[in-house]
Amino acid sequence: MSIAQLQEYGLEQMDDDAIRAFIDTQSTGVLGLPMDGAPYLLPMSFAFDGDSSLYFTYLLGLSSRKAALTERADRARFLVYSVETMFNWESALLTGELTEVPEDEWSELEDLLTAAWRPELFRNASTSGNVKVYEFEIQSQSGSRHTGLAPGFQEGTEY
Repeated sequence: MSIAQLQEYGLEQMDDDAIRAFIDTQSTGVLGLPMDGAPYLLPMSFAFDGDSSLYFTYLLGLSSRKAALTERADRARFLVYSVETMFNWESALLTGELTEVPEDEWSELEDLLTAAWRPELFRNASTSGNVKVYEFEIQSQSGSRHTGLAPGFQEGTEY
């Protein structure tokens, strides 16, 4: 079905303000890095500056596929989504560039990075591992949501 057809059932396209508001309430998503064949997908937590950039903290081993793919990527995608019920969900697809934030600039992001949700395992491990911070500058975005029952399921509506 097309987006227009799905709108008849309650699908809404989100504008830029709605996408920013949604992202601001979330803490995780899926990062897609280009790779030969299929994209390399990673669940990631993030910090959002409230405007146009996400920040990812990478905990790296001696050899990291994630870091290597990030360094060679011209563009990447990030999917943020939330599902409350089958009739109440939101998603935003972001496309942008990833660049490493130099360590001497981390102090400028300290409040943002400290407040970001991360699994406790990674939070504890990041104090002893090789850490890098990457900025994902959002270049384009789209979002959709469904927040309620489909018209045929609403009380008093004939279907």
